[in-house]
Amino acid sequence: MSINYSVRHATHPDDARSYSTQQLRDAFLIERLFKPDAIELVYAHYDRFIAGGVRPESADLRLDTIPPLRAGYFLERRELGIINVGRRGTVVADGIAYPLDFKEALYLGKGVRDVVFRPSGEGTPLFYINSAPAHTAYPSKKVSLADSETVETGSPGNSNQRTIRKLLVNSVLPTCQLQMGLTELKPGSVWNTMPPHTHDRRMEVYFYFELPDDQTVCHYMGPAGETRHIWMANNQAVISPSWSIHCGAGTSNYTFIWGMAGENLDYGDMDIVQPSDLR
Repeated sequence: MSINYSVRHATHPDDARSYSTQQLRDAFLIERLFKPDAIELVYAHYDRFIAGGVRPESADLRLDTIPPLRAGYFLERRELGIINVGRRGTVVADGIAYPLDFKEALYLGKGVRDVVFRPSGEGTPLFYINSAPAHTAYPSKKVSLADSETVETGSPGNSNQRTIRKLLVNSVLPTCQLQMGLTELKPGSVWNTMPPHTHDRRMEVYFYFELPDDQTVCHYMGPAGETRHIWMANNQAVISPSWSIHCGAGTSNYTFIWGMAGENLDYGDMDIVQPSDLR
């Protein structure tokens, strides 16, 4: 078993303005999250957020601590959100087994000592994980799609008809600062998060999946008056700082997971940017 991690430092918007395509990708794009029998983590200096992927194939994978945490175990001072984007698998947390089907979520609170990701023999699970610092311990809880707060929004005429499923948010269960959910675009729709927005009190990471291998998503970021773009493939993630808009358009419909951390748990706390004001 292996745990691999990298560290991404925070970027000032004035610096990002001068980045080349490759520099932009190096700073914000997470290209490979799922390696066989490995845990892949990115520790970002935006609200000390961790995004990662776990792919157990032939054996259990244990989420041990990593050096940047300076902690005795991974969740000593953190909370963890997990969404399965592969075949059925199981997460065992302090001896309690939580089977997770496709798109089911699990919240693990601060203080959970032993976290193990287990294949089921029914194919390979792909556990996408987000983690943020936590100030108190809230109960661990599994959340299915049926348990989520679901919103239908957008329209076919604007190519953005989509279903938003709020899974690990404070209207469904208590968390310290982590929030996660997923947005499913309908066939024929390609635009996400329109109108775009920023939220100065939170950062965000987008993870794109259910995108055909021969298709792509163009993810837009940067200040509203001077945007940049990053072309992305299936099962890739992108870091969105608090100063950046975040929206995208694909060459096919797709699904994405949004994960947030910061000082405000109000889902509607955002500063809307009208499409006509984008540059």
